[in-house]
Amino acid sequence: MDQCVTVERELEKVLQKFGGYGQHCERSLEELIEYAGGLRREILQASEQDGELSGTLSLVLTQCCKRIKDTVQKLASDHKDIHSSVSRVGKAIDKNFDADISSVGIDGCWQADSQRMLNEVMVEHFFRQGMLDVAEELCQEAGLSIDPSQKEPFVELNRILEALKVRVLRPALEWAVSNREMLMAQNSSLEFKLHRLYFISLLMGGAANQREALQYAKNFQPFALNHQKDIQVLMGSLVYLRQGIENSPYVHLLDANQWADICDIFTRDACALLGLSVESPLSVSFSAGCVALPALINIKAVIEQRQCTGVWNQKDELPIEVDLGKKCWYHSIFACPILRQQTTDNNPPMKLVCGHIISRDALNKMFNGSK
Repeated sequence: MDQCVTVERELEKVLQKFGGYGQHCERSLEELIEYAGGLRREILQASEQDGELSGTLSLVLTQCCKRIKDTVQKLASDHKDIHSSVSRVGKAIDKNFDADISSVGIDGCWQADSQRMLNEVMVEHFFRQGMLDVAEELCQEAGLSIDPSQKEPFVELNRILEALKVRVLRPALEWAVSNREMLMAQNSSLEFKLHRLYFISLLMGGAANQREALQYAKNFQPFALNHQKDIQVLMGSLVYLRQGIENSPYVHLLDANQWADICDIFTRDACALLGLSVESPLSVSFSAGCVALPALINIKAVIEQRQCTGVWNQKDELPIEVDLGKKCWYHSIFACPILRQQTTDNNPPMKLVCGHIISRDALNKMFNGSK
């Protein structure tokens, strides 16, 4: 993460210089155009009267040419300075990141079934992103046969999300109403928040929408028990329709962030309903790899320096524990306090009479030992 911050800092410097250079360049060129245009008008007027340029105009024209040349040279010089800043970004990337990560790769890991599994994960990721054409093209090239029933939920999900992004609630409301029982079974507040947003959009129309807003408030009835306070706030805002909600104590109802929140809530609840994770397995694996890669490169370098090649035999285990953060905690993991190994199906945790828990291998060693 520190390496990313360092590179990002250099990148921000370049972007600031680009922004400042662009404004300075535009301002300088506009001044030159205005100056040259004024001089052109003077020359035209002089040529109409006398037919020849006066000595003063000739001098001014010479100065104009010199000013244009100096300005262009100055802009070119400033542009070269930006080039040096861009090169520093490249040096910062080379310094903070290892370009060769093949040392921690496993040879032959993407063979046959593994390659097919990777392609399936990529197809699912493209479906989630709404990139249906790309997913279908990958299926054809990889020889995958995807059941249409696998694609349909993602098509509908992306259609609703696209509508929410442009603040159209109707598709999401229709979906939530049709799945109300299942959403309530998982204690989802999605439908209520969609009705709440629609009610707020009516409030923004002012007193002209008062009757419609009161009529629409009937949709809150199924949620009165769990969202009583929120409903009271919404109904209280009706008092301020004439003066405008934006000029009332209820101005917080117009917060634009709630549209981003409703997209996240819909994605989470819809995926839970479909039995899917909120994020695609591909994006999760990629994020986890970015976190683990620096530690793996470091331990690989240490192993090679100390010539301990047998420590990491490149199977399905790592020589050290890599902390991916709580965001990547999906299930509990028990490590035996005696052998310092994670338990598996073949080596499950065992509870002793005293209440301590150790792995089966550790228990067997204790039985076979002198203790």
